[in-house]
Amino acid sequence: MTNQWKLKEIVLMSILGVVFGVIYLVFFLVGQGIRNILVPFGLAPFGYEIIFGIWFIVSIMAAYILRKPGVAFTAELIAGVVEVLLGSAAGPGLILAAAIQGLGAEAVFAATKWKYYRLRILVLSGVSAAVFSFVWNLFSAGNIALAPWLIVSTLIVRMISGALLAGVLGKWLSDQLAKTGVLRGYALGKELKRKRKYGAA
Repeated sequence: MTNQWKLKEIVLMSILGVVFGVIYLVFFLVGQGIRNILVPFGLAPFGYEIIFGIWFIVSIMAAYILRKPGVAFTAELIAGVVEVLLGSAAGPGLILAAAIQGLGAEAVFAATKWKYYRLRILVLSGVSAAVFSFVWNLFSAGNIALAPWLIVSTLIVRMISGALLAGVLGKWLSDQLAKTGVLRGYALGKELKRKRKYGAA
């Protein structure tokens, strides 16, 4: 498999980035709502952590579908740019945050030399994105000043969210999309075709 991106792969990656950029912006409001609900219980810092994995999902999906170096990072970056262009309250700094999240996701695929895309790899990629983004937020958002127990617990919640909402959900959504046949010209669609041909589970 060549590592050079084809035009159709660039187009699909861009479409995913734009679509999830919009979704990310919506989930910012969802996170704010959850945070407001948790305030009376003293658990406001967990408001966004519970759903933080959703902000990594495009990197997982794009990488799983296209299986090329740099796809996870680029898709996440595109989504971040779209969020900013749509008026995210986070401002331009969000682009840097998206780049860091993308690097975290990409790191796991790079460690496998972009050869393995099993569920456990996707889950690890989501967890890695969570850790990268968490470390960045410790300093960019001043979270380093939080109580140690709160730092540890929010990190654990973000890692779980990254594993489930980015890794597991990202794979499931991609597989469902592939089953429709719209991805037959891409790596994931071709893999599905081979499995059907040879009766693999």
